[in-house]
Amino acid sequence: MWCVAELDEAYIEKMEDVLAVYEKPYDPAEPVVCVDEKPVSLHADVRPPVPAKPGKPAKQDNEYERRGTANVFGAVEPKAGRHFTTATPDRSGYQFACLVKRIVEHYPQAHTIHFVMDNLNIHCRKSLVTHFGEGKGGSIWDRLTVHYTPKHGSWLDQAEIELSLVSRQCLGSSGFRTWRRCSGKSKRGAARPTRNGPRSTGSSRARRPESYSGTRSHGPAAERTSHHTEPQSTFDRKPQTSAIRAQKCRSQSQTRRHRGDSCRKRPT
Repeated sequence: MWCVAELDEAYIEKMEDVLAVYEKPYDPAEPVVCVDEKPVSLHADVRPPVPAKPGKPAKQDNEYERRGTANVFGAVEPKAGRHFTTATPDRSGYQFACLVKRIVEHYPQAHTIHFVMDNLNIHCRKSLVTHFGEGKGGSIWDRLTVHYTPKHGSWLDQAEIELSLVSRQCLGSSGFRTWRRCSGKSKRGAARPTRNGPRSTGSSRARRPESYSGTRSHGPAAERTSHHTEPQSTFDRKPQTSAIRAQKCRSQSQTRRHRGDSCRKRPT
């Protein structure tokens, strides 16, 4: 199922805010951390697996027993290659508050920490204040500069790339009995920087110029946009393709006629 976003003023404003943060050069005093979460199913083996032996692969039965679900927080600083991904027993405000506290404690010298995340109900100041109190929770939250992705725009969060890597390279298709085993696997596997994230503001506008008609932009991103030329549409390329096809057809027809003439001229 696809969620088609409505490109209104609010969507474009939040999108350009996130892209502007990604375009900034790396600054240790203002790190950019992306956060997202993913549910994980816990499975238990009904029959004990057979370990691998020399010349024989390991065997595991496809039947399993459900043991509930857990949660994986994907948190990464893409430009520095720092990973804070961890598994938790649930996706609650308390677990989110503990994650934010651990990330903030990792940057004691930072002036502010840019936090990119979606609009989940636990992604707010209330989660920290509820569990740590107004004084401690508020001071932790005040060290963050939060950048929320637009509605139906979670693809802008580079933590989704982190969770994809964890799912494919660490968790795989095998299940885990407890969330602690899942946590150990996710921490050992997440050991390299993520790939390139979403495109910049200028390139996004160049790909979809018709989506920004009637909207205004300010700052360097708007100046860069003016230098981009609109890409050639598909309709402009169709006549050229048709002409090439027509030329090929004429060449094939001439070849067939030439072969037919040579056959008629051949003596009996």
